[in-house]
Amino acid sequence: MRELGNKYSVRYLFDMRKLYLFSKVHPLDALLTISHYRILFTIKNDDEINYYIDQIKILNLGKRELLNKIKSREYERLSEKTKEKIKLQEKNEVQDFIKNPILIKNEYGYEKITERILQKLILEDLERFMKELEGFCFIASEHKIKMGDRYNYIDLLLFNIKYNCYVVIELKVTELRKEYIGQITTYMHYIDKNVRSINQEKTIGIIIVRKDNKFIMEYCSDERVYQPTYDLTYFT
Repeated sequence: MRELGNKYSVRYLFDMRKLYLFSKVHPLDALLTISHYRILFTIKNDDEINYYIDQIKILNLGKRELLNKIKSREYERLSEKTKEKIKLQEKNEVQDFIKNPILIKNEYGYEKITERILQKLILEDLERFMKELEGFCFIASEHKIKMGDRYNYIDLLLFNIKYNCYVVIELKVTELRKEYIGQITTYMHYIDKNVRSINQEKTIGIIIVRKDNKFIMEYCSDERVYQPTYDLTYFT
């Protein structure tokens, strides 16, 4: 205080000490503020801290955006395979950053969820839903396609900028069924044949399902089809 006066509060001095100890494990970055670090101090897992530091730098996250990601358990909802890839700094694939479960806000407290209501909830809070996926951009809902003499409708059609591919999403309110995979695979082939350009990667598919309130990734033999579940209770 003799040298600098009393401009540093007790809290700030404690933060400086925490920052010093923190820097022994995680190199400090000029893009992060003390507000960022105060939030990161509360996390015990070093790999999780590194993940959020990368997210701050890649997405230019502010304090509130960082808090929202942590509160939504974003890192916890990544697969163990994805976490290991991040740790080893290996190349990621499209499915690596599809959270499981995906959080969908049930603003009106619907008790009985139909596919139509599920789609409505997503579209009414589309920005939050797109942030759950990351790297995807919205193209259309109920995207109309003609197969033979019949019209079919893709629930959601997206495009992944990083991986340069279309993404077909089907919404289901039950556990995964074999016919769902057949349906989405047909839609993927249609987009590949009629929409995809020659310089784009093959279309991938996501079936969002709910299973006995247990949120697990189902297995599918087609490696381009992913089945995350959704949690409607988190934001009710």
